[in-house]
Amino acid sequence: SDVCSSDLAHRTAAMSLLVLDSGPVFFSDTFVSEDPSAEEVADVAIRAAQKVRDFGVVPKIALLATSNFGARPSAASRKMRKALKLINEERPDLEVEGEMRGDVALDEAVRSRIFPNSKLKGAANLLVMPTLEAANISFSLVKSLAHGLHVGPILLGIAKPAHITTPAVTARGLVNLAALAVIDAQVQGR
Repeated sequence: SDVCSSDLAHRTAAMSLLVLDSGPVFFSDTFVSEDPSAEEVADVAIRAAQKVRDFGVVPKIALLATSNFGARPSAASRKMRKALKLINEERPDLEVEGEMRGDVALDEAVRSRIFPNSKLKGAANLLVMPTLEAANISFSLVKSLAHGLHVGPILLGIAKPAHITTPAVTARGLVNLAALAVIDAQVQGR
């Protein structure tokens, strides 16, 4: 069967993991979908949350944009608010909030001042961006500034265990991706 197709997925996406001193942070979609619709963002967030769980981490999802909770209407903020509605309808069990800026996603004290009824508690660990550019730029800046260990890109929505590499991949990065593909194969074999 085709590696890139899956009956379970609407669309292929990529998620990148940074292992930081403060803990793991996942970014999506860092490499595949240039400008996803709200429906696609919701689908990717739900699939990314499952992959985060596969790492043994409880996903805390922030849908990011340049505004906080409708304060500044823009195409991206409207998209992320719609995605939040769709996620809450399909998976009300997920700890997800948005739309919000990155600092608000990572700082509960700031978030509680702005939006005291937030469903998201603590720092977000799954940052879902409105566009590939936003996700890739954010990921690469944090990676460089915090000297994070990169694992990925991790493909979501594919039928077989496979991952892609970037031109800057290290030997350790290749080993990490190979190990991830083995784990994916074991999980799919259950």
